[in-house]
Amino acid sequence: MAAAMSLSACGPTQDAKQPDQSLIGKSTIQVDGRLMTPEALWAMGRIGSFDVSPDAKQLAYSVSYYSVPLDKSNSELFVINTDGTNNKQITSTPFSEGSPKWIKEGSKIAFISSESGSSQLWEMNADGTEKKQLSNVENGIEGFSFSPDEKKVVLISTVKVGETTADKHPDLPKATGKVINDLMYKHWDEWVTDAPHPFVGDFNGSEIINLTDIMQGEPYESPLRPFGGIEQIAWNTTGDKIAYTSRKKTGKEYAISTNSDIYVYDLKNNTTTNITEGMMGYDTNPQYSPDGKYISWLSMERDGYEADQNRLFVMDLASGEKRFMSKDFESNVDDYTWSSDSKSIYFIGVWHATSQMYAIDVEQAKVSQITEGMHDYATIALCGEGLIGKRHSLSSADEIFSVSLDGAQTQVTFENKHIYDQLDMGNVEKRWLTTTDNQQMLTWVIYPPHFDPNKKYPTLLYCQGGPQSPVSQFWSFRWNPQIMAAHGYIVVAPNRRGLPGFGLKWNEQISGDYSGQVIKDYLTAIDELSKEPFVDTDKLGAVGASFGGYSVYYLAGHHDKRFKAFIAHDGIFNMEMQYLETEEMWFANWDMGGAYWEKNNPIAQRTFANSPHKFVDKWDTPILCIHGEKDYRILANQGMAAFNAAVLRDIPAELLIYPDENHWVLKPQNGILWQRTFFEWLDKWLK
Repeated sequence: MAAAMSLSACGPTQDAKQPDQSLIGKSTIQVDGRLMTPEALWAMGRIGSFDVSPDAKQLAYSVSYYSVPLDKSNSELFVINTDGTNNKQITSTPFSEGSPKWIKEGSKIAFISSESGSSQLWEMNADGTEKKQLSNVENGIEGFSFSPDEKKVVLISTVKVGETTADKHPDLPKATGKVINDLMYKHWDEWVTDAPHPFVGDFNGSEIINLTDIMQGEPYESPLRPFGGIEQIAWNTTGDKIAYTSRKKTGKEYAISTNSDIYVYDLKNNTTTNITEGMMGYDTNPQYSPDGKYISWLSMERDGYEADQNRLFVMDLASGEKRFMSKDFESNVDDYTWSSDSKSIYFIGVWHATSQMYAIDVEQAKVSQITEGMHDYATIALCGEGLIGKRHSLSSADEIFSVSLDGAQTQVTFENKHIYDQLDMGNVEKRWLTTTDNQQMLTWVIYPPHFDPNKKYPTLLYCQGGPQSPVSQFWSFRWNPQIMAAHGYIVVAPNRRGLPGFGLKWNEQISGDYSGQVIKDYLTAIDELSKEPFVDTDKLGAVGASFGGYSVYYLAGHHDKRFKAFIAHDGIFNMEMQYLETEEMWFANWDMGGAYWEKNNPIAQRTFANSPHKFVDKWDTPILCIHGEKDYRILANQGMAAFNAAVLRDIPAELLIYPDENHWVLKPQNGILWQRTFFEWLDKWLK
């Protein structure tokens, strides 16, 4: 149920140097009828990471492309001037190149490639010539970072943790059983058999040698699974210290705690120091200031609360003083970077349903807003005297934009312009609605293309997952409001209780109250829009995933016949089973209020008394249940149980089950099937 993160492409599965019969590259799709289709979504290139050249004149960036016929993706690298001119593709292989970084004073680009058969570090010229492999790590690498003088490098690679069945019983090599004796044996979509570690090595300009695991013998992760990357590891300015993120816990202790820390490894004496000892929540993403005087990181205050406010902290390396720098910003710091003079920190944060760039004056800890508009920034980096970052909206996937410090924004890449030019998008409107407790709730309304206010339209209530993920100007290649609008639906997307960007009280209200005010907020949104003459109140639907799926299952027993169709993806149906099935127990303990056997715990007892499965006797509306069997956050039996219950009650129901998908749907053909099934179900009951 953790907040959704950006998808990263999987490389081709063919053997090294045995290219597939067809390279996967930019699509030349022609859209029929100027309306968005699933095929158009999957034809879009997805911009990944980027890096600014030392002279701030060029960008290197990656783009992932998907092939529906081949059911796979591939990532290629591009170079473009920071003013948007001279865009060139510099790789064109089936081996998936990514994570570009300028090195050697901008004369080379380092990157990760699977060309050798596993993901390794390579370098090449900025025009794509003279490719050379730099690393040869047995398990491949997941990320890298060069020291400031480029004489050393950190590589992320996995190490084995724990004893396998084969270790214990070598005479049973084909046995698939796993003997488990503690918690956290599964996570997100995998059985826990290894952990990522930072390895430091020497770089002589030609190859990486003398690799050393700086967490040798430790069964812990750095970076943190399942979403952490190289942003959780940082070099100091002199290249003799490495700060890294780790939660040094295993088993049950790991499963119930979010208490990660920032550790500093000293290369001179091979010692490690915990600089956030006593700070009890998530501490992640360290960065050293360019002048070498400070170290910064993101910090949550409370252990066990994964959606706590993500605060920016700075520590003076001389005095040890720690300061809460983003105190004036009552929301999360999502990404950040230091200014070149170390006097400011630039960051991205969500407020009132858009994610913008902000600046913090380091001396005064004063926050000022830089950008504004109906969009979200997703990443931020320095670019000369200004900034640069990826930006998206409800109507556009990620593109790279340059930003001057006065807030002027200029689009640099136009990866999917050839597709947008063929599409008619629906209008996006912002409305403030009054809730049942007399609060103001921002709600996005997305209208069908060519909307006619004199007609009546079927209308969908969009229920957000997370649960504490903002309903901002997000872009999704699956839960995409514009494709819903293109199918003739008005989409109502409320920033209901339990979302960041509206103050801490608003964000935190949902914990322990899944069936309370948030459900009232949902009903307020659909009821207020239903007053409009263009909303067909006989054709209302509710759709959602994760917590949104829970919301749909709960609404199915409490909607007073408002809705005529439901779709729940990866939702919680039985709260008691969810408490014991999920892998991250800290989440269940915090959001449910405790265990169902705690009879004297009123919050927990309220949670479990309002489990959706207890209201199936009130279900009266067709429902589609979708789930992935590799989803270890919310197990697939939740979706199967909801479907079975509906069928046993003679309620029209359908189950879309994926044996090979997790909490998301990542494979192209599965994604197309998802969209087709989604709209076939809605059209059947709402049109």
